[in-house]
Parts: sequence; C-alpha cells; structure tokens
Amino acid sequence: MRKSSAALPPIFTAVVDPLLAFLRMEAMSGILLFVAAVVALGWANSPWAGTYTELLAGEFTVGFGGAQVHFTLAQFVNDGLMSIFFFVVGMEIKRELVVGELNSPAKALLPAVAAAGGMVLPACIYLLFCAGSEGAKGWAIPMATDIAFCIGCLTLLKGRVPRALVVFVTALAIFDDMGGILVIALFYGHGLHPLWLLAAAGVLALLALLNRLQVRSGLVYAVAGAVLWYFIHHAGIHATIAGVLLGLMIPARGQRPVREVLEALKVHSAELVGRGPEEAIANEELLQIEEQIEDLEPPLNRFVHALHPWVSFGIMPVFALANAGLSLSGMSLDSLTHPVLLGSAVGLFAGKQLGVFLFTFVAIRAGLSSMPGNAPVSQLYGVSVLTGIGFTVALFIANLAFAAEPALLGPAKIGILLGSLASGVAGYGLLRVLKPRVAAPSPAASMPT
Repeated sequence: MRKSSAALPPIFTAVVDPLLAFLRMEAMSGILLFVAAVVALGWANSPWAGTYTELLAGEFTVGFGGAQVHFTLAQFVNDGLMSIFFFVVGMEIKRELVVGELNSPAKALLPAVAAAGGMVLPACIYLLFCAGSEGAKGWAIPMATDIAFCIGCLTLLKGRVPRALVVFVTALAIFDDMGGILVIALFYGHGLHPLWLLAAAGVLALLALLNRLQVRSGLVYAVAGAVLWYFIHHAGIHATIAGVLLGLMIPARGQRPVREVLEALKVHSAELVGRGPEEAIANEELLQIEEQIEDLEPPLNRFVHALHPWVSFGIMPVFALANAGLSLSGMSLDSLTHPVLLGSAVGLFAGKQLGVFLFTFVAIRAGLSSMPGNAPVSQLYGVSVLTGIGFTVALFIANLAFAAEPALLGPAKIGILLGSLASGVAGYGLLRVLKPRVAAPSPAASMPT
C-alpha cells in the first residue's frame, strides 16, 4: 500500500515536493529554456568548446534492417526529438480548434488577424535587409512567437496583465505555429518524391480511420507515427511535419457523450448508495465507475498531459542546448551589421510588435472584434512587444534555411538571440511600469479569443 505524503521522510518531501511544484508551472519551461541557451553559449565560448562541437557531431543509427536512419546528435535533436515537440503542438492546435479558444470564427478572428500581421511584417522587414542575397532564404526566421518565453514573462508580471490578453497571446501563438508549420512544409523541404508521399498519404488515411474508430491506444499511434515520420523523411518534406499531422489525427473527444456518461453514473451511484450497510461494494463495481469516467477523457488530453512535461522540461531545453551554442570568437562591431543578423533581430523586435499591434488595433477599430478583456491600448502594445520573443521556432527555421551555410547560420542565431532578448526586456519593462488598470468588461466587450 502506497504511503501518504505525511508518512514520507521529511527529506523526501523537502526534495520532491518543490520539484513537483516546479513541473506544474508552465512558465518555468521558459526559464529553463533561457538557462539552457546561456549554458550552450557559455560552453561554445569556453576552453572546452571543442567538446561541444564533437558531441553534436557524434553519429549513430536509429532503426533496424533496411529501415535505418543515420543521424548526428544535432540532427537527432532537430529532426527526431523536435518531431515530438511538433506532435504536442499539433494536438494543442486541434484541441483549441475543436473544444478550446479557437472553436468558433468569432473567437478565432482577432488572434488570427494579429498573427497574420506578426508573420507578414517581420518577413518583409527581413527581406528589406536580405533581398537578392543568399540570406533571403531565411525570410521566415522572425515569423514565430515562442509561447514558453512569452507566457513566462507574463507570469512574472503577476496579474498586471488581464487574463484575456494572456489568452489572446496564447491563441495568437497557436496561429503563429500553424503559419510556421505551413512555411516549413512548403518552403523548407528538399525535393519531393511522389512514391514516398503516396505511402505517407496511406498512413494518414489509416490514422484518420483510427481517429474515426476512436482508437485510444498510445502504442498504436506511436507505431503509426514512426512509420509516417519515416515516409515523410524520405518524401522530401521536413520530417517534423509528421509530428503535426499525427497530432491532428488524435481523437479530441471522449468515446461517449458527457451527458450519457453522467446519467449512467447517476443511476449507478444511486443504486450503490441505496444499499444497506451490510452490503459491501465490490471492487468490480468501483472499476466499472472508473471505466465510465475514463470514457469522458479524450485520448488527445491524455497524450498531451503525459508528454507536455517531457517536451517543456526535456526536449525544448535540449534543443536550446544543441542550437544556441554559438562561438563569438572573431566577432567585431562590423559583424553586427551583417544583413542576416539585422534582418532577424529587427524583424523580431520591430516587425513582430508593429505587425501584431497594428493589425489588432485596426481590426478592433473597424469593429471586427472587441478589445480582449477591455484592456487599455497601452497593455495591448506591451504584449505585442513580447511576441517578438521568437527563440525556439526561429532557431529551428534558421537551421533549415542555412543548414549548409554556417557563415549565414551564425549571424542568424545572433540576430534571433538579440531580437528575442530585446523583445522580452522591452515588453516586460513596459508592462511593468504601466498601471495594472483593467476596466471591467461589459457583455458587449467580451473576450474575442
């Protein structure tokens, strides 16, 4: 029998309880990401920089027989582990579209418009610096918002920003993810191979059937997802797209309608309660109640709940550790004027805040939607500045754009770090000095996201 927490040794609760509290805090993943990036940057510029490079260049093989894929450690992180990250992103997108904050056109309109501005303007600013050069391939680098860092900053502000604006930024980041996924799929592949695409389509059809049949086994989806990843990897589309497609195929609703299950539980519970004190309740009857409750939980919720901590506190920091390590030796003031560096930094810092704020402000003024939480315009601008934190997906796209051109990848990474840091510091500082004044929302000014 499992001991209660009160019966556990004090040293156990002193160590484990704070760790559990840490894992429950979504914003902590942003702090861990920052720490991983700093460690990588320090390691790459230390006397042990050679070990960092050698570790990432180490090669190994995944698979068996003829179905083998050869990776360096860096490729395994970027192509393999990040597929799990995008799997969770795909499930979160589906949940928001089916039962969440984006499940109707009215709710989705404002964050969709804001995300469009936050993707188009940064890309245009980037191209102002890099059009006509090899660096133009990185035009999508400043398009995406890093939700972990963004929510981390908003959490540190402790209620100075209305919850409606926090939800608005989260929904905006979901649309950013959709845009980033489309860009990766359409523009950063390496030549399409029709037969492999046809095989991948067959796996997707099977997954759609599994969804329709409400298959709940994680093992089944894991095997189908691995096969889909392998086919897409050979089809010429970046393999992480397999994670997104798999996420969209996971059932987002329970096996039975909620009302039906609750009615059955009501009848069953009334029968058990009505028994005499001498009649014991069998374990089988308790298990029956548990099984009916499990019917309420969609597989999507279960998978997100199981994987989210591993992604937030494992995969994303490992990705930062593998990609933020950039040697600064030989850097000079002239290096800071590199077009790719300026395009990435200015696109994130200026492009994101102006695109998100202007598109949102015009949409509200035009009557397409109301201000989230009836917040002041100054707070809307503050959170718009924070959307320029584009760390994770920006680094990912930079790696795709300049994988074979380290002379361009280096400036892109520095630009991402500078643009994201400037956006985080400026956005946090602005929201910190603003009065936490939030007008009570009227029914007509309800939250549009």
